[in-house]
Amino acid sequence: MRWLLLIILLTGCSALPLSPAPQTDRVPPGTLDAVTARTSLAALPVAAAGRLDGYSRDCSHGACVFGQPWFDTDGDGCDQRSQVLARDLSGVSRKPGRCSVQSGTLDDPYTSTRLTDVSKIQIDHVVPLAEMWRSGAAGWVLEKRVTAANDLRNLVAVSGKVNQSKGDKTPDEWMPPNASYACSYGRIYVTVKVAYGLTVAPAERAALENALATCDTPPAT
Repeated sequence: MRWLLLIILLTGCSALPLSPAPQTDRVPPGTLDAVTARTSLAALPVAAAGRLDGYSRDCSHGACVFGQPWFDTDGDGCDQRSQVLARDLSGVSRKPGRCSVQSGTLDDPYTSTRLTDVSKIQIDHVVPLAEMWRSGAAGWVLEKRVTAANDLRNLVAVSGKVNQSKGDKTPDEWMPPNASYACSYGRIYVTVKVAYGLTVAPAERAALENALATCDTPPAT
């Protein structure tokens, strides 16, 4: 350690590389394990993705088919966004007298980077709402869609930038840049598809099979 401190002083480096690597292998409570996820994926009905006719998330004119974003589903006074931030971030502090998270640190599972600016963090629907609509939700009543849109099993705090790059893409079109999270991502995705009896397109299913196959691969050292 003494020689490392000497190098720091001589080179002008301002920080010691002592922080552990971000831990980004977490999944929401209720996520299927890898074995169950594989079995469940095989049992999902396969069908081509449906159309997006009628789909809208714009609530300005009352047309949002999944309800107002971040509904407080359990009535505890904290909306789902606040609950996910409190769950996924460490060192959380809230606004005085409120549930809103104003600061904390996120080990972003999608990029394996550490974020400390809450304004740069977004909540991702692992199974995009547009994909839910195409694979079964178009035929649901509004109450069920609101429940699905706010299901904590499908919500993960991530970098806003990478969330924007994902958009409404399915696993055959997009996977987290952090390849070591493929297993976890696949498990979450299948958990939600199974929970709501959604269909899966052939290419989507193949991509999920590939993601779950990584669950057997030891992490790189």
